[in-house]
Amino acid sequence: MKARKRLLINAFELTLVLILSTMPVLADQKTDQPIVENLLLAEWIGPYGGVPAFDKMDINDTREAIKIGMMENLADHEKIANDPNPATFENTIVAMESAGERLDRAMTYFGIWRSNMSSQQVRELQMELSPKLSEMYSKISQDKKLFARVKKVYEDSLKQPLDPDQQRLILTTYEGFAMTGADLPADKQKRYAEIAKELSSLYTQFGNNVLHDEESYVTFLTKDQLSGLPDSFVKASAKVAADKGKEGMYAVMNTRSSMDPFLTFSDDRELRKQVWTHYYSRGDNGDEYDNNAIIAKILKLRKERVGLLGYDNYAEWRLQNRMAQNPENAMKLMEAVWPAAIARVKEEVADMQKIADELDHKITIEPWDYRYYAEKVRKKKYDLDSNEVKQYLQLDNLREAMFFVAGELFNFNFTLVKEGSVPVFHKDVKVWEVTDKTSGEHIGLWYLDPFARQGKRSGAWATSYRSHESYNGKRTVLSANNSNFIKPAPGESVLVSWDDAETFFHEFGHALHALASNVRYPSLNRGVRDYTEFQSQLLERWLSTDAVINNYLKHHKTDEVIPKSLIEKIKKAATFNSGFSTTEYLASALMDMKLHLADPANIDIDQFERQTLAALNMPKEIVMRHRTPHFSHVFSGEGYATAYYGYMWADVLTSDAAEAFKEAPEGFYDKEVAAKLVKYLFAPRNAMDPAKAYRKFRGRDANIDALMRDRGFPVSKE
Repeated sequence: MKARKRLLINAFELTLVLILSTMPVLADQKTDQPIVENLLLAEWIGPYGGVPAFDKMDINDTREAIKIGMMENLADHEKIANDPNPATFENTIVAMESAGERLDRAMTYFGIWRSNMSSQQVRELQMELSPKLSEMYSKISQDKKLFARVKKVYEDSLKQPLDPDQQRLILTTYEGFAMTGADLPADKQKRYAEIAKELSSLYTQFGNNVLHDEESYVTFLTKDQLSGLPDSFVKASAKVAADKGKEGMYAVMNTRSSMDPFLTFSDDRELRKQVWTHYYSRGDNGDEYDNNAIIAKILKLRKERVGLLGYDNYAEWRLQNRMAQNPENAMKLMEAVWPAAIARVKEEVADMQKIADELDHKITIEPWDYRYYAEKVRKKKYDLDSNEVKQYLQLDNLREAMFFVAGELFNFNFTLVKEGSVPVFHKDVKVWEVTDKTSGEHIGLWYLDPFARQGKRSGAWATSYRSHESYNGKRTVLSANNSNFIKPAPGESVLVSWDDAETFFHEFGHALHALASNVRYPSLNRGVRDYTEFQSQLLERWLSTDAVINNYLKHHKTDEVIPKSLIEKIKKAATFNSGFSTTEYLASALMDMKLHLADPANIDIDQFERQTLAALNMPKEIVMRHRTPHFSHVFSGEGYATAYYGYMWADVLTSDAAEAFKEAPEGFYDKEVAAKLVKYLFAPRNAMDPAKAYRKFRGRDANIDALMRDRGFPVSKE
């Protein structure tokens, strides 16, 4: 997302900074050596319309680059605010689209360090820079002269509308100012900015605490503690341990990609409990990295901040321009699904307890047992072995499958670029050029950073180093996917679970959303939070299509296609464990909303979590997918705050859209439906209202019935 906010500073200081920063080469009077422009600010050069110089970036350049970038950004917006000409779409709204370009470049580099290559130095810089960036954003968003110009353009557009995408840009720009205090009196603006600054520091501290616990709590195993673990996991764990100086041992990292398979296959119950405890206690260990007090502060400050704007709670303020529109609608969806989800969990636990009793294990199912016994139920009910399935899910083949799907739906072609021709920030990163299959037109680059490493945040995500735009000359896309697969031993394949394969497709869906963008203005690439997951969730459906199965799901040793009998088992088991997956997600989504609807005065986070889950009748055998103390989606920033429900909102759209393909003559590869998919659901990004875009694709609004069918839950007869 582009940084779009600046402010007034001392004119003399600003002039001096701009003079110095725009002179690329000067002479040092003491050494006569040239002073080279800060690389992090420099224009991207090289092939493909210019690319980031990831191979030359230096963290020591960050402080200076961001300081200069912020000053230039403020100056750009000051110039717009003080334009003597009457406010117009071009000299105000479009002018802001071009503001702060050098800061954007610096933040792209810093984003790599924060997410992919963090260190103590990086974390200290985050703590230092976050409040300064927040101050800058507040100064711009609360600049009354600038807002007056934006408001004038907005009011004029109501009388004499411009093009639809221009109207959309005017609306989103106006809402951005109105929702962040541009109309407040000076005293309230001052307090609003103070709160935003304090929150930025708390978000950084929260995220750093989670990362600390992920890196610090590693479980090392000996050879006699490997019972039940797949060979691929053992080999990968041995390499991780060796890399950490524990040759001859095996490391279980405190990340989902390592924890999940361990809990699924390890026969050692005490070790399962230990690994489970480490993972679900992140940020909740009563030490200096504990996040509970930070969360309480965040909730209080969020409520106070929106109170300045006249809102009763943060959720009400946040959802006003989302598809849900208000917290009541979001809660209505979640509460409609919750009873069916926990009812299914009760059935799943009964099946697991029966297996445990038959094996005379003399245990009662606990959270650290769920995955382990669910796997045994899967084998018994469906004769389906997850480890057997993994032998056909090789990461390289899955990547090629994604390329195939992109070619069929989007007409994209992916070609691996020659090593060294595009700079990368780590040797594991590979880059592909994306072109149109028919015309050969260059569309962009796709970067893949697949493996876990020290300093890389957990999970999987997509990002764009450069988004599409055409208002100022066509600009191609630089898109990236990041995962945390365990790097295999030399010569070994990366084998993943079916869930991880779906996640790989999911995140690639975000990348395709960026690559398929066809908008004029860069700000319209920002997604609407309860809609932006829809496109990526939909792409998961192509993993189980016949074309992918028959051509890309091949045994990593024999190259044989996955047997049809095994696929039939997978399809029959499609709704297996849906109680677990739905409940662990929904518990987090409900907790997010309820925390922000509650009175945060004197709130005890641990107690609130326990009491809320008890009131929901949360099954004791399951925990939230993201317990509150490590709920980074919500508390390391505001991206998903009161918006985690958005995954389910998007899944309603996903299930309904998938049925459109199922009903088409050529199924999931139907050219007519695919063309509508690209035209209305991918290319417009946020240049079109999401509800309107979906209706253009489907011919109607989506409803919840398709979602309930997908999960094997009862469909309401109302």
